[in-house]
Amino acid sequence: MTVTWTEFRRARRRSRQAWLLLAAAALTVFGGLAWFFLAGQFSLAEPQTAGPSETPVLAGGWMKPVESVRAVPAGSAAAVLDTLAVKGRSAKDTYDRSAFGQAWLDVDRNGCDTRNDILRRDLEAAEFVNGSGCQVSGGTLREPYTGHVIAFRRGAETSAAVQIDHVVALGDAWQKGAQQLTAQQREHLANDPLNLIAVDGPANQDKSASDAATWLPPNKAFRCHYVARQISVKAAYRLWVTPAEKEAMKRILGSCPQQQTIVPR
Repeated sequence: MTVTWTEFRRARRRSRQAWLLLAAAALTVFGGLAWFFLAGQFSLAEPQTAGPSETPVLAGGWMKPVESVRAVPAGSAAAVLDTLAVKGRSAKDTYDRSAFGQAWLDVDRNGCDTRNDILRRDLEAAEFVNGSGCQVSGGTLREPYTGHVIAFRRGAETSAAVQIDHVVALGDAWQKGAQQLTAQQREHLANDPLNLIAVDGPANQDKSASDAATWLPPNKAFRCHYVARQISVKAAYRLWVTPAEKEAMKRILGSCPQQQTIVPR
């Protein structure tokens, strides 16, 4: 069979196009594999969070600030961290929760206990027990530690799903200066809205009395605020940090150098 010059040129052009398509497909596959091994596998492995990157301290006109040992210094969280004393832990075997007073006192004297104040502050569309202006019965929490959304309902079997966390755990505070505070100052530390956030119950249990060197929120978007809030509390109540704790805080703040302290307002 005789092949004309025109047919030969058409066949050669189709061959070139096929090779170009194969080359493009190979580059796409290679690029995808390179992304996966260099970065993609880590992005896929990390859970995406939707929680807030910060939480308020005071809300509306019904929450009042609690008097701390001194005012939170305004400015760079990293700079204030450098002003905190650095020491080792004091003994923890003398810690007793009662040293910080009765749980959930009405320290700001607004007529509601601290737990319900924080629930009302942090829950969206908070609902109240019939006949009460204080007892929160339900609402939605955009939980900051995990990034999940939790539907809260008050009840013996459900209330523990949302717990009120001391950002600076009381056990940690006891080992880093709180023993030198007065009884009233410790009561204020335990009930100060600056040191309290409504969070996921299991995450709170996992944290326990850890400091920033041993526990950080799984939601990475919240870590800068979390560390800045711990620094603010420790500055306000003249508590110290350990060397490992300070190093962990500096590492987190290195990713957000503009992070400011959390000043109640």
